[in-house]
Amino acid sequence: MPLDKDDFQMLEQKSRELRKLIIDTVVWAGSGHVGGALSSIDMMTLLYHKVMKIDPERPEWEDRDRFILSKGHIGVGLAPVLADKGYFPKEWLETYNHTHSLLGMHLDKHKVPGLDASTGSLGHGLPLSLGLALSARLKKQDFKTYCLMGDGECDEGSVWEAAMAISHYKATNVVAIVDRNRCMIDGETKDVMTLEPFADKWRAFGFNVIEANGHDMNELYDAIEAAHKETEKPSVIIMNTLKGCGVDFMSGNYKYHYAGFDAERAEHCKKEIDRYHDERMNA
Repeated sequence: MPLDKDDFQMLEQKSRELRKLIIDTVVWAGSGHVGGALSSIDMMTLLYHKVMKIDPERPEWEDRDRFILSKGHIGVGLAPVLADKGYFPKEWLETYNHTHSLLGMHLDKHKVPGLDASTGSLGHGLPLSLGLALSARLKKQDFKTYCLMGDGECDEGSVWEAAMAISHYKATNVVAIVDRNRCMIDGETKDVMTLEPFADKWRAFGFNVIEANGHDMNELYDAIEAAHKETEKPSVIIMNTLKGCGVDFMSGNYKYHYAGFDAERAEHCKKEIDRYHDERMNA
């Protein structure tokens, strides 16, 4: 079922605002992992503003849903989401990745309210999500854990060990999400390490595979709903996305895995984000 009109417009507007806040944060930091932040922001917007059971006034509430940013290098994307939700003042973003800041490039759970796990080294988020899922089962809690991974991250063997275990334990309270932007730091994923047949690999590990346009709010919402309805198998949502989505010179370009901008370039990015938003709303 598609989103209702009010929710759709709210999410689209929020996604535009957060894209711009990511650009500002990159400028304040001097540089950052902007490409993957922009390819993931639509799903993070949907989760934090529509899907997840959370309470920013009680960041450690035991029954909250958990979000594990396994591709932890895009903290420059998650930090604006958490600030915007009110977990900490937006002024903190102006110190992102500065010396002595509470916001490091890889966010630290012990310093950042609302963060469910410290992540950085790739391939750790899905195993951690399984641990949370089994803990919830033992404690008879019904929260869900959403784990966002990169496609390049799926070169890590630990991802597949976790997938095998999640399937074995039928941990349907984990929703695995892959940002399939087809780029990584060294190039396109097809050139660095072939992933295809990617969806079939997940199926072979016992997963219910859901593929969606990662920049279409209705498709993403339908994908989440489909994952929630599946009770026999764990689900993975493969989001087909564009690195640097929303800005012309970054879109689909692996060279913007990590970048910095001056003020003039940042203004261009924001104008592009407005153009992209208008294009989406008129599609």
